[in-house]
Amino acid sequence: MRAVLALILVLTACGSAFAFDPFRTAGIDRRAGARIPLDLVFQDEDGKPTTLRQTANGKPIVLAPVVHRCPNICGLTLAGLARAVTGQKFTPGEDFTVVAFGIDPREGPADARGSLDKLRQSFPALRHGLHGFTGTEGDIKLVTDRLGYRYAWDNDLQQYAHIAAVAVLTPDGRLSRWLYGISPDSTDLRLALTEAGKGEIGSWGDQLLLLCYHYDPQTGRYGSLIWMALRIGGAITVIAAGALIGLAILGERRRMQRGAS
Repeated sequence: MRAVLALILVLTACGSAFAFDPFRTAGIDRRAGARIPLDLVFQDEDGKPTTLRQTANGKPIVLAPVVHRCPNICGLTLAGLARAVTGQKFTPGEDFTVVAFGIDPREGPADARGSLDKLRQSFPALRHGLHGFTGTEGDIKLVTDRLGYRYAWDNDLQQYAHIAAVAVLTPDGRLSRWLYGISPDSTDLRLALTEAGKGEIGSWGDQLLLLCYHYDPQTGRYGSLIWMALRIGGAITVIAAGALIGLAILGERRRMQRGAS
């Protein structure tokens, strides 16, 4: 009986060891400033060979790793990105380029075109400056590995486990920022593009706005330094006021003790 129980425990442990864990295999490693290969040849949604350099044409790139035929969150991710794009003032195609970057090497231009057509119908502003890439497994991995973007195939579900996020790249192919989640904030996207543009896009006011915000790599969002400073200043004011009140009460007690004696 003990031998049977021991065998069951061993088999259970082996099964756990080989179980697919999406939380371990999918994620994003921090690689700020990493250089992305811009001259690898992919296919766009029309089947034309192109590169990230040609598509960007000297502008920042918003790159969204997706599965074009994804039955889950990829469509929501692209729709959330489209809402962020239309909610800020920079113009896709003129100020920056959006690339829906397919991570499944089995997909082709028709798959990319299908996902983009749906998006363009819902967001007419993205008829220009939006591209869908597909490519070979080796070239896809070269880009995603440089980005620190980890994903894996789940044989049980027959799907890719991956994170919903978009990368903002500088015109020369360096990773500037990650924006996490299905629906990035429009202000965060605007600030990330301003940073990635290195003064080439955005007004003096946009550059000044960056001084008032800081980027949090944990959340992939920008937080207001002014608001933080006000909160810290308010806390210091409360502490200082409390200290003054305490000193005043202590002084009054001492005076009362001296008067009583």
